[in-house]
Amino acid sequence: MQGILIQSASILFGRLLYFVLQIAENKIQFLNAYKMKVSIIIGVLHMVFGVSISYWNHKFFQQRINIICEFIPQIVFMIFLFFYLCILIFHKWTSYWANGGVEAGPHCAPSVLILFINMVLFKTTEQVGDCEPYMYGGQKDFQRFLVVIALMCVPWLMFGKPYLIYKHRQLAHSKMNNIAEGINNEGDHTHLQMADSGIPLSEHENEEFSEIMIHQGIHTIEYVLGCVSNTASYLRLWALSLAHAQLSEVLWGMVMCIGLGQTSWYGGIILYFIFAAWATLTIGILVMMEGLSAFLHTLRLHWVEFQNKFYCGQGYPFAPFSFEIILEATAGAEGE
Repeated sequence: MQGILIQSASILFGRLLYFVLQIAENKIQFLNAYKMKVSIIIGVLHMVFGVSISYWNHKFFQQRINIICEFIPQIVFMIFLFFYLCILIFHKWTSYWANGGVEAGPHCAPSVLILFINMVLFKTTEQVGDCEPYMYGGQKDFQRFLVVIALMCVPWLMFGKPYLIYKHRQLAHSKMNNIAEGINNEGDHTHLQMADSGIPLSEHENEEFSEIMIHQGIHTIEYVLGCVSNTASYLRLWALSLAHAQLSEVLWGMVMCIGLGQTSWYGGIILYFIFAAWATLTIGILVMMEGLSAFLHTLRLHWVEFQNKFYCGQGYPFAPFSFEIILEATAGAEGE
């Protein structure tokens, strides 16, 4: 019951906001900024959820090294930079309003984009007039702390896993030397066969260390740069929403309003045909074409921006069930 009330309240608020903005002078500017920020919030939450899923993958496959050296620096980097950007957006929405006075008025609301760029570049935001350059006290030092911690996650992500693998191989090599020395003294070759059985000690046991470094470096660069490009990629939701809204207004203003504006006795007949044309264009353009466009864009966001945070595409190759394959494998085993 509570969920239904919340959903109904959100729908009512959205419709009231839409109708109020139809008569506002800053309708386009407000909706433009509002939809852009909402698309960023959706994108960051979507990517944080994708990174969180990777934890359950590592835990299921018992890859503790991936949790320590990949999941933790990835989630810290994402939260300390981009989730903090979402917090700034909500803080701006709740701290500045039309009747907020001099310091909390809309003309003094700092740009979230400028604040975030200066945060990453370690630049100081300049004060304009009597407006405060920051949203809260101590924001400059706190943002620098977040950036430093996020930058520390980059070498952690790049060199942490190769270093642990290197130390693990050294430890395994020293254990095998100790076993070999004990065998030479005791003359028992059973332990040597067990130690040299070829059982991998980790998932990268059979890879060269240089290949591990290259693979981890590519993975780190792809993730760090991908956080920026993927966040920007979610702005396509903003563009789709603006395009859909403008097409709706064009069809309503240039087609339907012509029929509704008829005042003669035959206006109902004209409205009948105009409504048919308006309904056809609405279904053909807004529902079918715009719906297909939205479907393709969201599918792309799921496949590229979301799934690359946890999906590796590795595993067992698909083999359809077949009695012929089973009989051939059985016959080959009996022949051997």
